Amino acid sequence: MFGRLGAGELILILAIALVIFGPAKLPQIGQSLGKAINEFKSSANKVTKDLEVDVDTNKTSEVVKESETSKN
Repeated sequence: MFGRLGAGELILILAIALVIFGPAKLPQIGQSLGKAINEFKSSANKVTKDLEVDVDTNKTSEVVKESETSKN
């Protein structure tokens, strides 16, 4: 239902934004929005990498525990 926006919907959203914010403010808003999206993506990537490291660490510690148990 809300998954995809067509060209008509995007034009309508742009027209509404133009009326609300005015043509002088629109580039600044676009730039701020782009920076916010970029920061969100980099934070999401950092969280993903941290989780991967945690999973790898947990797997490694499980292997070490299993090898210590099998030695005893």
